[in-house]
Amino acid sequence: MGRSEPWILGLSTTMHNGSACILKGSELIVAIQEERLSRIKRDTIRPGTHSLAIQYCLETAGITYRDLDLVVEAPLLAYAGRLLPKPMRRMFDLAHNPQLRVRESGVEVLRLPHHLAHAMSAYALSGFQEAAVLVADGGGTLAKDLPLEEQALAAADGTEGEGWEHLSLYAITPTEVRALEKHVSLMPYLDGAWEGMPPFASLGHMFSSAAYQIFGNYLDAGKVMGLAPYGRATTAATDFLTLENGRFRFKDAVCGRFRHADRWPLRKEEYEDLAASVQGALEATLVPYVRNARDTSNMTHLCYAGGVALNSIVNELLVTSSGFERVFVPPAAEDSGPAIGAAYWGLRRLRSGASLRSARVDSLGRTYDQGAVAEAARALPCVQALPSPDPLALAAERLRDGQIVAWFQGGSEFGPRALGQRSILCDPRLPEGKAILNARVKHREAFRPFAPVIMEEHLRDWFDVGASDDLLPHMLRICRFRKGKAFLVPAAVHVDGTGRVQSVRRDDAPRLWRLLAAFYKATGVPMLVNTSFNIMGEPIVESPADALWCLAFTDIDICVVGESVFGTRADFRTVLDLIPTRTQYRRRRILERVVGSVLPEDSLLFSVDTPYGSSMQPVERASCAVLKFVDGRRTGHQLLTEMRRKGHQLVDKDVARALGVLYRARLITIMPSKGSRAA
Repeated sequence: MGRSEPWILGLSTTMHNGSACILKGSELIVAIQEERLSRIKRDTIRPGTHSLAIQYCLETAGITYRDLDLVVEAPLLAYAGRLLPKPMRRMFDLAHNPQLRVRESGVEVLRLPHHLAHAMSAYALSGFQEAAVLVADGGGTLAKDLPLEEQALAAADGTEGEGWEHLSLYAITPTEVRALEKHVSLMPYLDGAWEGMPPFASLGHMFSSAAYQIFGNYLDAGKVMGLAPYGRATTAATDFLTLENGRFRFKDAVCGRFRHADRWPLRKEEYEDLAASVQGALEATLVPYVRNARDTSNMTHLCYAGGVALNSIVNELLVTSSGFERVFVPPAAEDSGPAIGAAYWGLRRLRSGASLRSARVDSLGRTYDQGAVAEAARALPCVQALPSPDPLALAAERLRDGQIVAWFQGGSEFGPRALGQRSILCDPRLPEGKAILNARVKHREAFRPFAPVIMEEHLRDWFDVGASDDLLPHMLRICRFRKGKAFLVPAAVHVDGTGRVQSVRRDDAPRLWRLLAAFYKATGVPMLVNTSFNIMGEPIVESPADALWCLAFTDIDICVVGESVFGTRADFRTVLDLIPTRTQYRRRRILERVVGSVLPEDSLLFSVDTPYGSSMQPVERASCAVLKFVDGRRTGHQLLTEMRRKGHQLVDKDVARALGVLYRARLITIMPSKGSRAA
């Protein structure tokens, strides 16, 4: 493409899952979430401050801010900027961003409402010429900040402009974007004046409310979906909400039954039933709504985005029962996705009717060369390269023998699912496979399922998928195993006899397909168990350095990075064997934390250097206590001994976990112990 193709930067600056992307014409060059670079789970982008994701995208595209033709932001907090104290407002104003220098460059900046950006992200990647587009989440833009035509639609909910959009329906063609319905609510959880299970007034917050009650974290809605098949829907859907004359009416009845702070695994059966009931309420309400949307929109294809669109159980019902001929959900259906929608909206502004492209492969991060891989290995003395003339054959052999293989290939996925670029794989035939992954690697709740990834040629032999396979490459459907198949792959089967399936075409992901083919040749099973390359509480790994640290910190057996294979050294047992040494960092005032932060409460704030600029890193005080003893001379074992001598009541896993937190935050690097072979 020539220089006539415009460079467009898209940004999603929401309360969590901030992201950036760059288009050159209609080609999506790069996209990344802030969390992958900062290593802070669900990190946001504050548009008036430095963003690692913006720097990453500019560098990967090989351009500077001066080359940009347009910047399009899909904000959330910026629309509510008037609610913030004056000193904070500039942090949410893109005009103050030190990387983009929009006043100096004169580049045009546009803003797009949250749901419209979600809608455009789904439509732009679907490959459909025209479609109904549904957006459902916790909440989006304040109604009074919407375009006038959308404000008029929102008025039906009677919130007088003070509500927040939570469900929207659009009709989109190459030349027109038309809002058909807009549902808003007052978001009662925002006032914070509640005890026990928070009130809710959107489909997304209904799940978030249950997540808070069960797990103590409002952002753990995905866990509720995983827990639901273990319980019974003992609470009627109408106790949560009703759909009356096409409008959603939310109720407080269920919240009133939970006025305590007992968290999982307490009240196990009660919480399993709550999860099942919430799931049932979503299905009973959203599926009929979408069936009606088929008639309202007069479209045959449906695009669907927003956090609720990650509910694969409902997605399956929409594929089979909604009345739409085809259904598409983008891989980044949650709040990182609006960056892509914003960019493509900008393209339409510059070029009406611009061509769009369907996306089967979610691999939008940068590709790391062998030099970056070698540098990462040198920086971590407990790992070593394993000589192998055929890494794929070695990986298939290790998987067949029951080992856990980390898989790092190409550019990272953009979104919450690991789809073969940043994955951890194991043999689905292992009866104890789930327990091994949860205990040895993921360190998460035992009820959470793992996904089967399968060669597309064998998909219908193993799963009942019907006629459509639009969502299967992105792991966004729940499919039932065919009769007589589930018992062959117990590690890939959820408690209800289903799997969140990912199908792989040879042309789409040739290396992953070849690995599956090698495993199939050795075992007769054309699938593997696939889970994200991270441990609980951390983002999916982005760089080779992230990958090799995860290898060292867990019981992963080998890690395949491109054409290289790594394992841990024979004399390495635990990260406590190593010597941590401090990096250059600065303590920052805790007041620098601002509205929209996802940072933990009991933490200190540090400024550290990253390859993409300075980053603010929150570190819990327990880990900071370990940092005080780091001197570049003592191993982790010796740190533990000294801390115990000074009165700290700690065990091995406490210090090991703290070292993991400090390494991820870039407050320490690692040196070999003097007695190791790596010294």
